[in-house]
Amino acid sequence: MNKTISFAKDPVDALLRDGLKNLWHPICPSDFIGERPVSLRRLGKKIALWRDAAGTLHALEDHCPHRGAPLSQGMVLGDRLACPYHGVEVRCDGTVTKVPGSPGCKLEGARAALAFHVQEAYGAVFLYNSDTNVDTPPPMTLPEELSSPEYSHFLCYAEWKGDYRYAIDNVMDPMHGTFLHKQSHSMAEGDSTATFQIRDTDSGFVFEKVGQRGVNFDWTEWGDTGVHWMRLEIPYPKTGGPGGNFAIIACATPINEGLCSVFFWRCRKVSAWQRDTWRFLYRNRLEARHWAVLEQDRVMLEQMEPDANQNEHLYQHDIGLVRLRRHLRKLATEQLEAATVPA
Repeated sequence: MNKTISFAKDPVDALLRDGLKNLWHPICPSDFIGERPVSLRRLGKKIALWRDAAGTLHALEDHCPHRGAPLSQGMVLGDRLACPYHGVEVRCDGTVTKVPGSPGCKLEGARAALAFHVQEAYGAVFLYNSDTNVDTPPPMTLPEELSSPEYSHFLCYAEWKGDYRYAIDNVMDPMHGTFLHKQSHSMAEGDSTATFQIRDTDSGFVFEKVGQRGVNFDWTEWGDTGVHWMRLEIPYPKTGGPGGNFAIIACATPINEGLCSVFFWRCRKVSAWQRDTWRFLYRNRLEARHWAVLEQDRVMLEQMEPDANQNEHLYQHDIGLVRLRRHLRKLATEQLEAATVPA
């Protein structure tokens, strides 16, 4: 008798579904966290985030090491959270500093909670995803369109129903712009047929149309610089204002199996008066158009079945997806193998 193996039980897929470990991931816009602690589900975990009096951001697993109560419901005491259930105080590095009901018990002084390194950059909160407490995480770097002062950018954030990997597939598929977004003010040009090639870079690879550049959504770059990101460019007509081509830096992070968070930074290379002109033009004319394009993507992806990628018939336009999927599975396999090696 044939035995059916569920894809969901594949340990590599399970790891990818929740998000790769030992990697920086964007988890929310910075303004999600105000004066009160916030609880977010991301990367297969429930995370408590809060700010101290100086505004510095901290993160712990939203799970008191005493009895599992949500720390996010507690009181902020600077770099500590006091659990609302029994008052246990947990410092941002995961150390229990006080047990009011039983002073001097063995829980005091123990690094019993899972702590996360977080940093704010480019309007977003980035979290280093680890299953153990890490004293010093590796650095992360994002492309120059975000890190260079020569560029101006806006963050578009949304939450889409579905696996975050479909959102990644969507960005890594330049050809869908020719069809799904053909009515867009910026994606109506170029050939409706194309041959693609892959070009390696120092941090990943570029998946691009052969013989067409600067016409439409002609290429996507995948990069791994301590954080996984994608980069693309959309040519703009003169009516789109100063700054040359319009660049997009994109990331996607799992919330749970049926929901993901997507980040799209819209960037242009502008300075002096051109920066002010571009920012005014974006807010007043272009932002609504960009959201309309994202809405087309959202509707398409949310209507796909969860197992759609198990019933595919791929062709030449999909070699970039195949390359990336194999790469991610390789990273997940390596992490699983490392986790089983005796210390």
